[in-house]
Amino acid sequence: MAAVEHRFLLIRGLLRETRHWGSFPGLLQKHFPGAAIQALDIPGNGKLHRLTSPDSIPAMTEALREQVDVRQSLDLVALSMGGMIALDWMTRYPDEISSAVLINTSVRPFAPFYQRLRWQSWPAIMRMLCRGKSALEQGILELTSNRHGQCGALLETWRQWRRQRPVTGRSAANQLLAAAQFRITEHPRQPILVVASRADRLVDYRCSLQMHKAWGTQYRQHDTAGHDLPLDEPQWLLHVIEQWYAATLS
Repeated sequence: MAAVEHRFLLIRGLLRETRHWGSFPGLLQKHFPGAAIQALDIPGNGKLHRLTSPDSIPAMTEALREQVDVRQSLDLVALSMGGMIALDWMTRYPDEISSAVLINTSVRPFAPFYQRLRWQSWPAIMRMLCRGKSALEQGILELTSNRHGQCGALLETWRQWRRQRPVTGRSAANQLLAAAQFRITEHPRQPILVVASRADRLVDYRCSLQMHKAWGTQYRQHDTAGHDLPLDEPQWLLHVIEQWYAATLS
């Protein structure tokens, strides 16, 4: 495939920062050699961990808009809560966004609360919270990755990142509140690729499927990867994205 110019902006989800994309940005660059690629943290996470996270998705969108040049349109690649930010951005500032890839995203009104946060995961989440901060990263890794959930080296890396850039309790609560309250009321008009992991143990894949059916988007599904699809199956995801852009722009 010939090089296609894109301005990719990568947006992560709850309690995650840009480093949690792992190898994915570099691999994306290899697939799109002519693209500009940027990953941003929302306030409260990563490099901005000393700030307090906004308590609404629109406020998070505004915080990201302040970090980029919006005079040239962006192609969003967004995971989980990052997909909510992407949808809000696309509908309120449509001229700033050319397209979006939404990965394991859930949003009202397309799914009930017990699918947006799968009821089967609630006991594990409660155990994780009761065991305190020391167990938080282990719990997140086990819930979000089906391939690397028991990887000690990756777990230690994530723990180190948390020690370096801790997310405060208030920021975590604000992020959860923002995700729980967000509701999409307008159909985005830009091209959208919805990607879901059928074996996602955190968010039911049917949340993505219902969004696809409601809006008539393109849809791709992986049968064994976990919620963190860029971590579990980066090459598969990149192949899907590359194919989609080739078809969309042809």
